[in-house]
Amino acid sequence: MSQNPVAEAEASREFLRVGLVTETYPPEINGVANTMSHLVEGLKRKGHQIHLVRPRQRGEGEMGSDGVREETLVPGLPIPGYRGLRFGLPVYWRLRHLWEQNAPDVLYIATQGPLGHAALAAGRRAGIPSLTGFHTQFHQYSSHYGLGLLKSPIVNALRRFHNRSDATLVPTADLGDELIGLGFRNVHLLSRGVDGELFDPHRRSEELRRSWGCPPSGPVVLYVGRLAAEKHLDLALRAFRQIAEGTPEARFVLVGDGPAREHLRQTHPELILPGAKVGVELAEHYASGDLFLFPSLTETFGNVVLEAMASGLPVIAFDYAAAGACICNRENGIKVPMTDDDAFVGAAVSAASDGARRVAMSKHARATAEHMDWGQVVRELEQRFFEVIRLRMEHANETLAATPE
Repeated sequence: MSQNPVAEAEASREFLRVGLVTETYPPEINGVANTMSHLVEGLKRKGHQIHLVRPRQRGEGEMGSDGVREETLVPGLPIPGYRGLRFGLPVYWRLRHLWEQNAPDVLYIATQGPLGHAALAAGRRAGIPSLTGFHTQFHQYSSHYGLGLLKSPIVNALRRFHNRSDATLVPTADLGDELIGLGFRNVHLLSRGVDGELFDPHRRSEELRRSWGCPPSGPVVLYVGRLAAEKHLDLALRAFRQIAEGTPEARFVLVGDGPAREHLRQTHPELILPGAKVGVELAEHYASGDLFLFPSLTETFGNVVLEAMASGLPVIAFDYAAAGACICNRENGIKVPMTDDDAFVGAAVSAASDGARRVAMSKHARATAEHMDWGQVVRELEQRFFEVIRLRMEHANETLAATPE
């Protein structure tokens, strides 16, 4: 590691060696995995050397490299209730040895599980500037799994973890304000983006709509995400029932997987449940809908909101996270006050019944998403890397100057 990587990098735009630690990554399907994939690929395109540390997925070997990205795959265990996802084991000594031999210039730790805790401890021991990402509101999830009494201890644990890093990155200013109010320090904004080439209204498929039994007049109501208690799907179902009362030909398509999927299939045979989709197939499902319902109250951001908007779908959501930041009310979607379920249902029914308004909001939704590309997000992250390295070096120089000879 150079004596002053920040000064050298900022002076000559020299590339950084970046260690990224995450307990989820594609082909796993979730917002954190999606975000990390875009960050890794974007940093690679800018010439930075990436060393990715993550749990080994089924059928993978120990490690790999593509010339610009190296991988260290660590043992993991399944996450209860999250089929197909694993958390990494706390391989502190392995990481400490790795980074003592070849330390990156900066670490970005995206998850707060055992692997994330071990990585932060090993990084601090090696003197590596470290940033942490606040990607998941675990304290909000607790009440949906009968663990409401643990909310305060979870907040305390998250605060201790993040406050040991040089900076905590959050996707929205509102979440940053909330965490600062809870005692989190050095909180900074790192926004989110969307792939506007993949998620595009032109991917609309009439064949797919016909397979859903939808007449040309529609409308198709869409939800994309995990099918689980914390997503507040009962409210989406309530909204759709009222939509269907006025428009019997309406269809509700819920794209995704999760513990609630089989229960929904058995108790609501009218629903269309195609399972989890990725890539072009997912983009076609988005573009083939007419209205996106997002009733969740536990998001740190909600990447699906931007994907829906890029696909030309007006979004009905509560006024926070991605919806709070990106929706201009009744111009490119509708956002309603937090926890006002009646307002959510009313907004969904109104949008479903007003085709002309829906078309106008669709065009504005796409226009909004076109200005939210991942390239800008990667540039923001790169700037934050340089900043924490500079601050760390300034602190080291001040300490050295204050030390008696």
